[in-house]
Amino acid sequence: MELQNTVVPATNRFASLYIENMEKIKEYFHYDITENGIFRQRYRDVMKRDFNRTRLAACMEKYMSRFPKSDATGLALEKLRDPQSVVVIGGQQAGLLTGPLYTIHKIISIIKLAEQQEKELGIPVVPVFWVAGEDHDYQEINHLYIKEHRTLKKMTYPQQMGSKKMASHIEFDKEVMKRWIRQLFSMMGERPHTNEMLLLLDEAAHQADTLVDFFSYIVLSLFKDYGLLLIDSADPSLRELEKPYFARLIELNQDIASAVLSRQAVLDQRGFHRAIDMDENAANLFLNTDKGRELLLFDSAKKVFISKGGDVMMTEEQLLQLLEQHPESFSNNVVTRPLMQEWLFPTLAFIAGPGEIAYWGELKTAFETAGMTMPPVVPRLNVTLLDRSIERELEELDLSLEKVLQCGCEAEKEQFLKNIQDRQLDALVQQTKESLQKHYQKIRAHIGQVDRGHTRLADTNLAFHLQQLDFLKRKVEESIMKQHEAVLNKYLHVEQMLRPDGRPQERFWNIFYFLNDYGPHFIHSLINISYEFDGKHKVLRI
Repeated sequence: MELQNTVVPATNRFASLYIENMEKIKEYFHYDITENGIFRQRYRDVMKRDFNRTRLAACMEKYMSRFPKSDATGLALEKLRDPQSVVVIGGQQAGLLTGPLYTIHKIISIIKLAEQQEKELGIPVVPVFWVAGEDHDYQEINHLYIKEHRTLKKMTYPQQMGSKKMASHIEFDKEVMKRWIRQLFSMMGERPHTNEMLLLLDEAAHQADTLVDFFSYIVLSLFKDYGLLLIDSADPSLRELEKPYFARLIELNQDIASAVLSRQAVLDQRGFHRAIDMDENAANLFLNTDKGRELLLFDSAKKVFISKGGDVMMTEEQLLQLLEQHPESFSNNVVTRPLMQEWLFPTLAFIAGPGEIAYWGELKTAFETAGMTMPPVVPRLNVTLLDRSIERELEELDLSLEKVLQCGCEAEKEQFLKNIQDRQLDALVQQTKESLQKHYQKIRAHIGQVDRGHTRLADTNLAFHLQQLDFLKRKVEESIMKQHEAVLNKYLHVEQMLRPDGRPQERFWNIFYFLNDYGPHFIHSLINISYEFDGKHKVLRI
């Protein structure tokens, strides 16, 4: 496997500036990751704070006990208990079969940066991945895309789930899941490692009850040898650990909301779009009720917390009492999850995707309100997997890899279609149409003098002949397309694999498309690359 660096702009302007020109936006963050020694400075800052590492490690060990593990897992847990340890952390929703490739790229980023900084700083650095089990956007995680003939098909898991239910609470039918997985693999086609992958996924489906556990089982099957630690953000044991921090969030809810809104106002003035959609009365917490996950607002006039749907109304005292008795009823939103993460973990660095970079840029003053500094935000590795067949097709079509990665190859395909067009036939057909229309004008005028009732028949007759000419032209074009089908299929194949549906590969394809061909060792090949966290796009030739 070979690595090539290239430049592909991030999907939003703020993230692009963060990666390419930190100087312009560094005021929105506490650490400038382009400065030398920034992680050493961050380590000194973390060591000034207290963390319950022992209890946190016990919580994570309990959660991970039902998933695949290795000696590296036990070593990582021991490292986490070390009072001198720190973590590199990041997270994502629990996508089916791990979801889009960017989840895998984020996990690899966490592992590699932890590995690099442990060597650089000479202290224990643990890779941690939190699974966003408290999220309730089921529509975002319930599907994959599979190539079927000449199209890409969205394959949605068929089992219906309740709305507004946290992913951690969504149970699945094991037999339905296994049948759906087999349907996916039948569409991918039997490959060298199909049976091995089906065994892995069957075991994961058998052992797991919820979508989050299914996700965690697969992730640890693939990454257990690298000391990756996992935690579900909705894990009940974690909620017990989080109780004092939820109490703090309840007490500070309006201060935090004001801090974010004031920061957003500054960004508005600088011409940036808001990444966080937040009500000015937002409490930035969710409460789990019989109706699902309800967002809380704070009514400052009545001094009560109410749910957005109006079904919940509680004073601060009542909410704190509920927290003491049932911490599992609470969950964070996009604003408070980063704060909770910072309270719990001795964070050396946070690995972020482009969207996360944008919304973390709105949270600096929220961290300050909570009495903390934002950790260094490190862009995750952006990766495109390029197999040899696609590389050959790029060469044969004389396509620029960089250009295809940025905007696809639709323009080049359209130019090719223009080049193979039978212009002489087009001209002849057009001339014939014009001649027919000219002569039919005379015929119509004559019929109008003889019998005006038949002028409409003349119009119908003309339309028929024009349609026949179009039919003839279309058939010839189809024949030409058939003659050049091999080349057109290459354009299609390149775009489907590198820029599917106008989006980056990593936002569309799933890792099992590649594991089906290359097997589990493919993960080791991806991790064993020497990556630099330099903001450049990584092309891996496989």
